[in-house]
Amino acid sequence: MARTLSVRITETAEELEKRLKVNSKGSGKERLLMLYWLKQGLVKSRKELAMRLDRNEATITRWVSLYKKGGVKALLKVSHPPGNKAIVPPAIVEKLKEKLQQPQGFKSYLEVQQWLEQDAGVKAAYQKVHKLVRYRLKAKLKVPRPSNKKQHPQAEEHF
Repeated sequence: MARTLSVRITETAEELEKRLKVNSKGSGKERLLMLYWLKQGLVKSRKELAMRLDRNEATITRWVSLYKKGGVKALLKVSHPPGNKAIVPPAIVEKLKEKLQQPQGFKSYLEVQQWLEQDAGVKAAYQKVHKLVRYRLKAKLKVPRPSNKKQHPQAEEHF
């Protein structure tokens, strides 16, 4: 026999319904839907709620405990892990941005990588350097287009 849920929901069904319509995140909707169903008395057990929402019972238990501790605000709060620290510090990124804007610039990403290692003391992989320069800083390297050696010099001026 599944355990019955004993949760005292302070919000009215109308408030929950209004929040359901306004909430745009899928995870928030599921959580609000859980509260709405409990408030309406449409579900009685954790197992039934888990089956309806297609979630694990442990997830339902966690959501209920979040609601009991902090209400709807705590239930809807989604935390994101901070991630890794940046390989290239922000101060050095600014220096690099200035250097990239100069007319001579860099000829290759390998040159940028060497500059980072020598001047800034930052050892970064080629891929990281490319991603930083090309996509994050949206910079293009200053490399002239190759021209044909057989091309007549006056033809270039005429063009």
